[in-house]
This record gives sequence, structure tokens and C-alpha cells, in this order.
Amino acid sequence: MPLYESVFIARQDISASQADALADQFVELVKENGGDVPKKEYWGLKNLQYRIKKNRKGHYVLLNIEAPSAAVLEMERNMRLNEDILRYLTVRVEGLETEPSIMMRSKGGRDDRGGRGGRRGGFGDRFGGRDDRRGPRDDRGPREDRGPREDRGPKDDAGAGKPAAADKKESEGASE
Repeated sequence: MPLYESVFIARQDISASQADALADQFVELVKENGGDVPKKEYWGLKNLQYRIKKNRKGHYVLLNIEAPSAAVLEMERNMRLNEDILRYLTVRVEGLETEPSIMMRSKGGRDDRGGRGGRRGGFGDRFGGRDDRRGPRDDRGPREDRGPREDRGPKDDAGAGKPAAADKKESEGASE
């Protein structure tokens, strides 16, 4: 029998128990048509990326389904007719996962990254700062070995590499 994963988003106006009742209604519909739903997960009320039918949030529910395609088509038809369902997506999969989904695992609190999800504080890592994983910046050598700026050649910009005093002397020499 084919295997499917189906996720639907219910309106924010209904309660969590009503969203669960909707899921139970679809589970019963699949079972009546010769299928089985081994796993049902309520992911909670989450923010939507963009408004859908004037809703900013939605109740997310996952159903793992083992059923003939006719049962899935009937379930999707009922989802289209139900005014509490904003969106749904059903995908055929090779195998069903028995452990909790990623959404449920991330709900369990702190994951293996620790603290706040592996974030590092400060602006350095977001705005081109040094990344500590790259190691020390020894590629250019110590500053003392480089010499003063005026000894280095000019940059691409006109006179950007020369000191201001040298520019003044050159311009005076050219006028004489």
C-alpha cells in the first residue's frame, strides 16, 4: 500500500482541541476508505510566512498515512471543502518515520547545539568579522615587518596610497 505524509494548516481562530478534532475527522475518513494513519502530530500554532486568507498564524498538523490513493484523494477533497483548512500538502514517500518529526524534536527544548541554537553573540560573525574557526591571522605576518604606508606602492585610486605631504610636494614641483 502506498505511503504518504500530509500536513495541513488550520485557521488561527480555532482552538488546539478543534484542530485535533479536525485531524481525527481526516483520520476516520482515511480509515473508512481502507487506509491507516500510524502517526498524527500536532505541531502547534505557528506564524505564517505571509498572510493566507487574512490569517497571520495557523495550527499545523502532520498525518502519516498508509492508504490507497482513492482514500487520500477523498481526504484532500474534504480538506478543500472545509473552511477551517487554509492549506494542505500531501506527498508520497518511500517509508514512514516512526520517531518524532523534526518539528517535534525541536520543540523539546535545547538541542545538541546548546543554549540558543548555536548562535554566537555580537555583530562580528554577521557583518564580516573574524570567524574563530579559521584560526589566527598569521598569513600577513606581524605588523612591524610591513613598514610604513608611504613605502608601499600607490593603490588603484588616484593617490590613495601616498601620504598627503607627498601629494603636496608633487603638485608644487609640477607647477614650477
